[in-house]
Amino acid sequence: MTASPQPRTQPLTPSRATSFNAAAAQYAENRPSYPPALLDAVEHLAANPLPGSRVADIGAGTGISTALLHARGAHVIAVEPGDGMAAQFRRTLPDVPIVRGNGNALPLADASVDFLTYAQSWHWTDPAHAVPEALRVLRPGGALALWWNRYALDTPWIAAQANRIQHFFGVDVAAEQGTASRRTADPSGRLDFARRQLRWSRRVPVDTHLANIGSHSVFLVHDKEATAAFLAEERNLLLKLFPAGTLEETYEVDLLVARTPAIPIPARTPTPH
Repeated sequence: MTASPQPRTQPLTPSRATSFNAAAAQYAENRPSYPPALLDAVEHLAANPLPGSRVADIGAGTGISTALLHARGAHVIAVEPGDGMAAQFRRTLPDVPIVRGNGNALPLADASVDFLTYAQSWHWTDPAHAVPEALRVLRPGGALALWWNRYALDTPWIAAQANRIQHFFGVDVAAEQGTASRRTADPSGRLDFARRQLRWSRRVPVDTHLANIGSHSVFLVHDKEATAAFLAEERNLLLKLFPAGTLEETYEVDLLVARTPAIPIPARTPTPH
């Protein structure tokens, strides 16, 4: 395996945003879900129940978070820009409506939903557009909920793997995971985010873990032969660490929730001169 001699951090480019469409089935089969406590925390911070609420799940992908919201009893509509992801979503959740669009220009009516949710997708938006759109489509007293599964980098084997990924692909995993915090700025000043972090884990075969990390955008846009070589070497390393062939992926869910005012704020009338 030949590593890049001068690794550098890759930006969140449009090609990375669209790369998932070619790997939608791999994404759906191997990506982790979220712990049950996550939706409890969403309800607590939003001060509203999910059952019976109208929810729009934005950047829904293959439907991992949408399925949880639907099972909770919410009336969910999914919004997804990608062809491949939307097609996989329809195979996975044929009874849940999905429309094409993105968070910068939501295909939703004004004041039409109680919750807007973004699972692993807010960082693909431009908050200067996405925040006003959220305020437009949320009902008074509604909530914008953003969350990410973040690798627990205090786990030694996960931290070591993150270092190998950084060295090979030029991606600082810790810095990219911090993107969530940096991109929640609200240019309008009308939203105040509350944060909750939830630790959880899942036990999976080594090959499932490799397929999971291989479904991330930095892997998908890289040279296929080089990526395959990296994953093959990673498999050998992991099987030495976990000879039984299974490992425990540990995550910190980073949850941010902002409530809209219970009473709509009227638009300002220009002061006559």
